[in-house]
Amino acid sequence: MSRFKGQHFAILGAGRSGLGAARLARLHGADVTVFDEGDPQKIKAALNQLQAESFRVVSGLEARDLLVKSGDFQRVIISPGLDARWPLPKKFTDAGVPLEGEMEFAFNLTDLPMISITGTNGKSTCTELIAHILNACGLKSVPCGNHGMSLSEVVSSGDSYDVLALEVSSFQLETIKHFRAKVSLWLNFAPDHLDRYPGMDEYFAAKSRIFENVTANDVSIVRAGEPVSSGAAKRLTFSAYGSEANATYSTGEFFIQGQLIGAASSLRLRGKHNMENVLAAMMACNVFGLTYPDMLKAIESYEPPAHRCELVRELNEREYINDSKATNLHALEACIGSMDRPIVLIAGGKDKQLDYSPLRSSLNGQVRALVCLGEIRQSLHDMFSDLLPCHVATDMADAVQIAASISLPGDSIILSPGTSSFDMYTGYGQRGDAFRVAVNALL
Repeated sequence: MSRFKGQHFAILGAGRSGLGAARLARLHGADVTVFDEGDPQKIKAALNQLQAESFRVVSGLEARDLLVKSGDFQRVIISPGLDARWPLPKKFTDAGVPLEGEMEFAFNLTDLPMISITGTNGKSTCTELIAHILNACGLKSVPCGNHGMSLSEVVSSGDSYDVLALEVSSFQLETIKHFRAKVSLWLNFAPDHLDRYPGMDEYFAAKSRIFENVTANDVSIVRAGEPVSSGAAKRLTFSAYGSEANATYSTGEFFIQGQLIGAASSLRLRGKHNMENVLAAMMACNVFGLTYPDMLKAIESYEPPAHRCELVRELNEREYINDSKATNLHALEACIGSMDRPIVLIAGGKDKQLDYSPLRSSLNGQVRALVCLGEIRQSLHDMFSDLLPCHVATDMADAVQIAASISLPGDSIILSPGTSSFDMYTGYGQRGDAFRVAVNALL
C-alpha cells in the first residue's frame, strides 16, 4: 500500500495512539517522525518501542525547541491526549501542515463497521460489554479506541472484525471531519475535564460531535432525557430511572418496546447505572441482527471490569469496594446511588476545578462518614464537615485504616474518588491497585 508514498508525516505523542498512527502511516507508504515533548526518562518504554521499530523520534527539549517550516511535512497526526491549541501542534499548523486526529486518520483508512460509545461515565464498561456480547453471539469484535487498542492499532494490524466496539472520548471527537459509526451511543453527560475545556458548553459541544456526520441509515442510542441532538440517524432511548424510553429497566427486569426481555438477577453487574449500560449495549448489538434473549444469556458470563464498583473483600461483616474509575462527581453519585448498605466513603484526588457542592444531597443520608484523600482532601473536609463526620488521610493505606476503624458491621467501605488520580498516581488503575493492597493488608 503506497497511498502516502513520498509524504512526510509528523506523529504527535509517543504513546499507544501515536505508535498505532505511526505504524498505519508507514503501512501506507509515508515517511514518519514521532514527536513527544515529555521527559525522555519518563516515557523511555514508549521511545524504546518506537526505536525498536525503526521510527525516527524527537523528544523532550528537542521537540519543544522544534522549528517547523512550510513543506517539511505533508500531514500531522495528533494523539487525543494533546490539545491542538498547545504549542507543539501549533508549530505545525502555523506552518500550514494539515492536522488530523489519530481516530479520524484511522477511520478514513478502514471500512470496518463500528459501534461508537461516548458519555461522561460508563464508556469503558459499555464498550467491553458490547464486544463481549458480539463475540459470545458469533460476531468477531474487539474493544478499542479510547479503551484498549487505538483505532490505528486495529486498522494497521490487518485483522478482520465483523463489528468494532469503539470507545470515543471528547478529546478524540475534537478533531473529526468525516468520522461516523453505524451505531452511536450517548450514555450520559456530566461536568468533567474542565481542566481541558473553558466551560461545560465546550465540553458538551465536543462530545456532541459523535452525531455530526450520521445519516438516516444509522442509529443513535441516547439516554432518555439527555438534551442532545442525535442528528439524522434513527433515535432510540433507554432508561433505568423511570423515564419513558424504548428500553427500560424496572423492578429487576429489562423491557424493550414494552416487552419483557428477562431479569437481571443472573448478571454479575450491579447498580442502575450498569443496567443502563446493558440496555444500551443490547440495543446497539440488535442493529447487527442479534436477538435479545441470546444477548442477555451472553451477558451472564460477563465479568465486570476492575476498578468499577469492584468487590475487593469482605471482612468483619464489612464489604470493601473499589470504584477508582469514578474520576468525576457523576460517577461518584452513580456509585452511591447503586448501593443498598450504609457507606463509609473514601474520596478525593486531583483538583480539577469542579464544584463539589452538588454532592451534599448524595452524601446526606446513605454516606455515614467521609475519608478525604489527595490534593483536594482539605477542601473536601471543609466543605462537608458540617454535614457528616469527615477525616483527612495522608495516603491510601491511612485512608483504608481510618475507614475500617470508623465503620460498623454491615457497612460498605468504598473508594469512589470523584476526581482523577494524577496528584498521587499514574492513573485510576494504580490508585485502585493501591486500595486493593491496603484492603488486603487489613487483619
